Amino acid sequence: MADRPLKQRFVLDTSLFLTTEIRGPDGDLDAACLELLDLIAAAKQIHNISCYMPPSIKDELTTMLEDRSVDDEVLTKLDTWVITKSPAHYEVMIPAELVYTFIDEMSDRVDRGLRVSEKAVRKAEESRAEAVEEHDHMTEVDKVISDLRDEYRTTLRQGVLDSREDFDLLILARELDAGVVTEDQGIINWAEDFGLRYLKGRAFPSLLREYLAADDPDRWRDQS
Repeated sequence: MADRPLKQRFVLDTSLFLTTEIRGPDGDLDAACLELLDLIAAAKQIHNISCYMPPSIKDELTTMLEDRSVDDEVLTKLDTWVITKSPAHYEVMIPAELVYTFIDEMSDRVDRGLRVSEKAVRKAEESRAEAVEEHDHMTEVDKVISDLRDEYRTTLRQGVLDSREDFDLLILARELDAGVVTEDQGIINWAEDFGLRYLKGRAFPSLLREYLAADDPDRWRDQS
C-alpha cells in the first residue's frame, strides 16, 4: 500500500457498469465489467480508494447483470470490491430549499405532462382510424399513443430524481463526503445542488488508471 493513502471515496451508480461509453457499442459487457472491477480492486489495495453502493443500487445492478447473463466472476468481484452500505436516512440533513426546489420542479413537470397529453388527444381526434403507412396493424391513434408515452416519459422523468435508488445514492455520498460516479443527468443535476463531487461514469476508469499510474506508469498507462 502507498505510504500516503489517498482515502478517496466514491459512490457508484448502476449506469457506470452498463454504459456503452466504457466498452463501446459492440464491446463485451463481461470484459468491461471485469476490467473496471480489477481497477477498483487495485485502487483499493494500492491507494485505499473505496467504492460504495447503497443496497438498492446493488440489488438493481445485480438484477440487470444477471438478466444479461454475465459471468459469475463479475458478481463475485462486485461483492468483494464494492462496499454495500445503507445510507443514514435519519441522520443526513437535507436543506429545506432543496425540497422546495424539487416540489416546484415536479409541479412544473406535471403541468408540462398535461400539455403533452392534451396535444396527443387533439392529434388523435384529428387522425383516428387512419392507418400508418407501412404499418397496416397500427392506426394513427396507436402511433399517437406510442409517441405520447415516449414524450411524456421524457418530459416527466428526464433530468430529475425519479427513484428511491437515485436518492439513496445521493444520501450515501453526502454521508460519506464521497464523489458520485454516474451517467444519469438527473443524478448529476442533484449532485450539484447537494454540493457533491461527481464524475461521469465514462471517465472513471481513466481516473483510476491515473491514480495507479502514479506508482507504476508502465503497467497502468499501457492499458488505457
